Amino acid sequence: MIQNRKKGKVLLGMSGGVDSSVAAVLLKEKGFEVIGTTMQLWENVQGTVEDAKKVCEKLEIPHHVIDCTKEFRTHVVENFIECYTCAKTPNPCVECNQYLKFGAFYEEAKKLGCEYIATGHYAKIEYEETYGTYVMKKSQAKEKDQTYFLYGIKKEILPHVLFPLEELKDKEQVRKIAEEYDLSVVHKKDSQEICFIPDNDYVSFLKKEGQKEKQGNIVLKNGTILGKHKGLMHYTVGQRKGLGIAYEKPLYVISLNAETKEVIVGEEADLYQTTLLATNVNFLLPIFSTEMNVTVKIRYRAKEAQATIKKQEENWLVTFKEPQRAITPGQSVVFYIGDMVLGGGIIK
Repeated sequence: MIQNRKKGKVLLGMSGGVDSSVAAVLLKEKGFEVIGTTMQLWENVQGTVEDAKKVCEKLEIPHHVIDCTKEFRTHVVENFIECYTCAKTPNPCVECNQYLKFGAFYEEAKKLGCEYIATGHYAKIEYEETYGTYVMKKSQAKEKDQTYFLYGIKKEILPHVLFPLEELKDKEQVRKIAEEYDLSVVHKKDSQEICFIPDNDYVSFLKKEGQKEKQGNIVLKNGTILGKHKGLMHYTVGQRKGLGIAYEKPLYVISLNAETKEVIVGEEADLYQTTLLATNVNFLLPIFSTEMNVTVKIRYRAKEAQATIKKQEENWLVTFKEPQRAITPGQSVVFYIGDMVLGGGIIK
């Protein structure tokens, strides 16, 4: 918990939203020396910078802007484009957290002599006697918990990470604190879009980035051709609407084949699988076995499912106790032991 940490200088990531603004309030209340910092990741961030700056002026803490547009393009945007090229569905927030908000940001903190970095994420860092190290745990605000997006953080920096919102139980508490301090962002809405695609039209974005709509066949899993599709970028596993084909039963996208440019469809029962392979796995806890019983999330809003994970060369095989719906290549799979984040990886 934050109150158990030695007080020191903190580099706080400020997005211009209410969560990171209240994080600044809580850090200052607990006696930390706070430096508010906004990472410039994309072109249209002026409003974000201005909102963060106003809050810092109100709280009488310094505010800086760090230009990370080049790193963001390399690690997040290019990865996003590459995933769609390979017929996968990416999760850019995971990449951004790993390489920018808890990567480049931490390096900047060290340059400024800060002992900690902090963000307005809903998660918790605690020292766990069982492992003799700091661990990441789920937030008290269960509906807002963001640990699914944070598994990619390097475990070595956990002792230097603070999540000031860790003990708050819901968004209402956050906004109440913002009201008490008369912060200008108190009623600012949460962003629901990908930050570099504010209109949520990712297909148009991909086209602007030079991606072509390569047409191909829509086929049943037995190979029967049902029609043509307008490009793999328009489809994802589990999709039902927008297929543009007629069939005697409702059909869903069950997989995409980048090599043959096929959209494979089937009935809803075909969406359920009992295994997946996780690659690029990052562990936040010490690993004492090559096979473990855990709970698993295959998407942010999915319920945790019981599973066994087993080392398989450089990857980890996940076997579920009950079949899971619409396991999607490119998305993240995250492993938990109780309320602790064991780690996670990318669905292959």
